This record gives sequence, structure tokens and C-alpha cells, in this order.
Amino acid sequence: MIDHVSIAVRDLQASARFYEVVLAPLGYTKLESRPETVAFGKAYAEFWLNHRSNMTLVAADAGAHTALRASSRDAVDAFHAAALGACGTSGGAPGLRPQHGEAYYAAFIRDADGNKIEAVTFLR
Repeated sequence: MIDHVSIAVRDLQASARFYEVVLAPLGYTKLESRPETVAFGKAYAEFWLNHRSNMTLVAADAGAHTALRASSRDAVDAFHAAALGACGTSGGAPGLRPQHGEAYYAAFIRDADGNKIEAVTFLR
């Protein structure tokens, strides 16, 4: 069982604002804010942003891939829309991903640092 995930970001404040909007449809809120890190979660800090000012981006997809469970198809759709509205980019529009199972419904976004964040639910 994974307790939490951390991703590196170049601009902590801008990334915190971005993720505050993007993670809200999944039920996450900002729970902790420190000089070099910000944490989001539902009941405890599960998703951390760590400031790395010296980080350079070699490619648009050089960052981490993190998948977060969504409660519904609507939450996946809202996550993707929120990311696009907050200047994120699409890494894959909301939809079924039959290659991962016939009920696998997901959307993928990329942040300014190339991190790929996925929201996924399993349709019944």
C-alpha cells in the first residue's frame, strides 16, 4: 500500500495554485504548506509537491506519472476540464481505456514541469 507520492516542481507557488484547482474534483484539498513543499489529500497528506529550483526539463514528458483514484466518471471529466482551464495540457482526454480493462475510465494531464497526472475510475 502506498502512503503518499511526491513530485518535483520548479515553481512551488504556481504549482500549488494549479493543483489546488485540478485536485478539487477528486476531493483533495491543500493540507500542508511549508517553505519547500505543499501537500494535498483527503484526510491526510497523500500528494506532495517538492520545490526543485535547479530542476531542468529535458522533455515535455520528463516528469513522474501518478494515477489518482476518482469516485466517478464525472470526477474524471471535471479533473481534466479543471486542468485545461488552469493552463495544464491534456495527456489524454477522458475516456475508456480498454487496453487496461473494459471498465477503466481515465484522463491524463500534464503540469508545467512535465508531470503526468491521471485520474481513474472503474465503471460498473
